Amino acid sequence: MTHEQHENPLQNVTFDAPGTETGHAHGYLRVPGSGTGPGVVVVQEWWGLTDQVAGVVDRLAAEGFVALAPDLYGGRTTHDSEEAFRFMQELPPERAARDLAGAVTYLLERPETTSAAVGAVGFCMGGAFVLALAAQQGERIAAAVPWYGIPGADTDYSGLRAAVLGHYGEEDTSVPLEGVQATEARIREQAGVEVTMEVYPAPHAFYNDERPNYRAESAELAWGRTTAFLRGRLAPRA
Repeated sequence: MTHEQHENPLQNVTFDAPGTETGHAHGYLRVPGSGTGPGVVVVQEWWGLTDQVAGVVDRLAAEGFVALAPDLYGGRTTHDSEEAFRFMQELPPERAARDLAGAVTYLLERPETTSAAVGAVGFCMGGAFVLALAAQQGERIAAAVPWYGIPGADTDYSGLRAAVLGHYGEEDTSVPLEGVQATEARIREQAGVEVTMEVYPAPHAFYNDERPNYRAESAELAWGRTTAFLRGRLAPRA
């Protein structure tokens, strides 16, 4: 089965993305009912911009955030792990972070966004991308929340200025806690920022309620910590 690049029905905004081949990108944006709020970029898992990812955006908007999930696969989604792996391999963290820079700019320029910097929340592949993005974007990212994903061991965090809150499962065989601890130490050493890596009695992808690894108790605890963390660090513009 082949998947041609096509429009994802969830796409509702287009924005400039200088790092991409076309110079623009699409995404799913939601604004809170109040009309304004702090900005948050949501970075997809390796499945693409799925209904589950859109649900995270919706939930953040309900919590008072202006949330945007860029469509990193240009409309492609999959439920097949081999195909998802191939999509991910075609989009390494460094290039994805450049692509995502356009989403950061777009959110900061939206009149509804009240925060001076944005937050970044990502899952699995997106968790790795969040840390790479924060390292590239410096002061434009004030809060980075990776869920069960870390970049390569040689990632340079010296440009990172965001506070970091990570969520990881002690039963996760694909992201061992040794790697999480090494990442935490590297961030502290290179960036000197606040880093908290929370560990849950759960496997990989424990927040995704469309997958068999979903663990409701751990997911809700991590979600509450995430929203409180974002609110505490996304200060209004002066």
